Amino acid sequence: MNYQTFEPHPDLAALVKCHWTLEVSASPDTQKQRIIFDGCMEMFFILGVDVMRFTSEDQFIIQPRAMVVGQITKPFFIQPVGYVNTFAIRFYPYGFANFIKVPIIELADNETPLDALFGKHASQLENQIIHANSTKERIEIVEQFLLNKLADQVTIDSIVKSTIDTLLKTSGSASITSILSEKPSKKRSLERKFSKQVGMSPKQLGKVIRLQAALKTMINKEADNLTQVAYESEYYDQAHFIKDFKAFTGINPKDYLSNDQMMLSSLIYSND
Repeated sequence: MNYQTFEPHPDLAALVKCHWTLEVSASPDTQKQRIIFDGCMEMFFILGVDVMRFTSEDQFIIQPRAMVVGQITKPFFIQPVGYVNTFAIRFYPYGFANFIKVPIIELADNETPLDALFGKHASQLENQIIHANSTKERIEIVEQFLLNKLADQVTIDSIVKSTIDTLLKTSGSASITSILSEKPSKKRSLERKFSKQVGMSPKQLGKVIRLQAALKTMINKEADNLTQVAYESEYYDQAHFIKDFKAFTGINPKDYLSNDQMMLSSLIYSND
């Protein structure tokens, strides 16, 4: 697997976390991969073979070749049918809402074709991405597209951004009550704005961010045991950590690193 990330243009850095590419050689024994999302929405361009997304144990759909994947709150398994070549843009949790008028919650747990969001401009963008000669050129193309769209959209609400910034700085451990300690009456309003602009509740996002911190600690072998992982990720105790981990990944922490279906996620999070 060859996974690389690239910094966004400074004018987009507040909204776009990174651009990334993934290449994986074709293999006859390709395993399903469970994708563990980190609260960030992503725009994908599939440049290699088609990719299946499983809707049940043995049923699947073919993903659109140009799409946006919304917030993932349910099991999400994919499997390519050959050579993988993907170019993608990863947005901060509040980032993608700035580029469309559709409420973000409507995109959750699904892949939305680009043309459903951007109409005829999507086909032009996809063709330019396909025929670009390099990753650098693809980044320039998609960034110009996003900058043009950004000029037409409303700036993200400051209370949503400040809440997410706090969750990111504390690796998801800060409670919403503590974040809003000086303005508790804003909690209900914050929930509504998160639903529209982020696609999940503040509490859900906090759990996702904290789990990502724990995953990186495990993958990078920065702790000797699960108790230490739980402590460093600021879970109440090991049982709390294991419960949240299994809810998001479907398996126990001890089984995570040896599970073939987690290889892709492990690669991405060890390099993110």
